[in-house]
Amino acid sequence: MAPTFQEDGSSSVTSSPLHFFSMMSLSPGSSAYPWIRELKSEERGLYLIHLLLTCATHVATGSLESANIALDQISQIASPDGDTMQRIASYFTEALASRILKSWPGLYRALNSTRMPTVHEEILARKLFLEVFPFLKIMYLVTNQAIIEAMEGEKMIHIIDLCSAEPAQWVALLQMLSARPEGPPHLRITGIHQQKEVLDQMAQRLNVEAERLDIPFQFNPVVSALERLDFDSLRVKTGEALAISSILQLHKLLASDDDRFNNPEKPRNQHQATFGELIEKDTSPDSTSSSPLSFSTKMDSFLMDLRSLSPKVVVVAEQDSNHNSPTLMERLTEALYYYAALFDCLESRVSRTSPERLRVEKVLLGEEIKNIIACEGRERKERHEKLHKWAQRLNAAGFGASPLSYHAMLQARRLLQGYGCDGYQLRDENGSIVLCWQDRALFCVSAWRCRR
Repeated sequence: MAPTFQEDGSSSVTSSPLHFFSMMSLSPGSSAYPWIRELKSEERGLYLIHLLLTCATHVATGSLESANIALDQISQIASPDGDTMQRIASYFTEALASRILKSWPGLYRALNSTRMPTVHEEILARKLFLEVFPFLKIMYLVTNQAIIEAMEGEKMIHIIDLCSAEPAQWVALLQMLSARPEGPPHLRITGIHQQKEVLDQMAQRLNVEAERLDIPFQFNPVVSALERLDFDSLRVKTGEALAISSILQLHKLLASDDDRFNNPEKPRNQHQATFGELIEKDTSPDSTSSSPLSFSTKMDSFLMDLRSLSPKVVVVAEQDSNHNSPTLMERLTEALYYYAALFDCLESRVSRTSPERLRVEKVLLGEEIKNIIACEGRERKERHEKLHKWAQRLNAAGFGASPLSYHAMLQARRLLQGYGCDGYQLRDENGSIVLCWQDRALFCVSAWRCRR
């Protein structure tokens, strides 16, 4: 569905009067700016979408002079502290400009040498994301509940965390295990992260909590990127009941075998689709299910390696959106809707001038947008895909769906209700959870077991 933009600056992901947009025209001259300032919020939002789509078409076809004109106009009305569409447009504009600058690697590196977020900034932004949104909380809650249910009666439990950056999930699990009627098990967590200091902080926090709860506990740190993971370093032992948790990580493996960066994108044709045509294509029931699943050799082998460990349960949480199209226009259109919903969540809960909101938007959401739009090949890590594609991959690797329990679903719904906001929604899709803002799917959580 398309984002609509209200006169008070807020937005909602509902159907919009697209015919207004189709009547707008791009006026490249500076004389266009005065009337742009007179636009109402909804008209301004639609015009910004028009400019972004026009600019993306010029970038994809190599028409850099025309792209520059569009970027110039967008910069007149986009703002990182404005209404929802103005904020989104500022990050998409930066992403499109970065894509152009990548044609001059030296210039691009010089301009970005001090602008990349540090590890500390990313961790802080993710903690703020955890506090502001319910999404990560639900992922942690549902994952823990699936693990608890799969490990009932087990005396030795080993959990492999594919991105061990947030101790809150495992602190909650330790507390759940300490309350088991049969007593707590011996717990070992293998945490995987590229930064040793992140793992050190995780180990310290979990060891303190385990000691407080009197739970036998070990933390096994593995400093590695996921695509270079040595499975021997996981130290899986006979007699342990194994669980695997992947929170917003697996999609990054899809970049490992992509050699498209050696073949620059060529436009399918010179016709620029109207916004209405793009919307119809984006929201068509067949727009995702009919697209073929492009298997990644690295992804396939990674999932089969996970299967060879014989885990009792694997819980996968991912962004539920198609940001892995080979064409820039398709990615940009889908990403506009997806991030409009996320920015809209923030608009409904946090002041526009909040430094915490600005940090989340810039360090997390803005960097994701830039990676989706500006990058290609192995550099493009944010390759989010829909739940049904993950189901195909996991099935092909020897896993079968393990429907989340009624209790897990109930806990997730209660957590959402605690936010006191009607915008958040939770859908049950064949035993998996899809988290939505209004009617826009944002994240999905699914559980899997080894098929015999």
